[in-house]
Amino acid sequence: MDKVQHFEIAVDDISRAKKFYESLFGWKTTETPMPDGGVYVGIQTGPVDEQSKPSESGYIGGGMFKRDAHLPMSGVAIAITVENLDATLEKVKAADGTILMGKTEIMGMGLYAYMKDTEGNVVGLWQNLVKSEQ
Repeated sequence: MDKVQHFEIAVDDISRAKKFYESLFGWKTTETPMPDGGVYVGIQTGPVDEQSKPSESGYIGGGMFKRDAHLPMSGVAIAITVENLDATLEKVKAADGTILMGKTEIMGMGLYAYMKDTEGNVVGLWQNLVKSEQ
């Protein structure tokens, strides 16, 4: 069974959004520069270990990034970890879903894609390239 891996929030103003979520929920954020010059903000919604992985069960972390007309995601979405991204993208098409952004490697950590389900919802699909220790 494929599991929800993380959530994403597209924002207009990174600083304002960080302040909002940190003060509202007590979440911790970490900025990571991206190869395209942008910034991805990791969101910790609970305790993490030395590798920034959740250290207790029952929650997922997330991330936020500046809205961009070139990205298919402009609101809030979940990302689901899949074993084989290519096979999953084929299943999306067979189930009448739409591929919005094809397979993209993310900094040697994983492969990512965006799809739209039959109801118009955008969902991220993630395949790990590095095996998890858990």
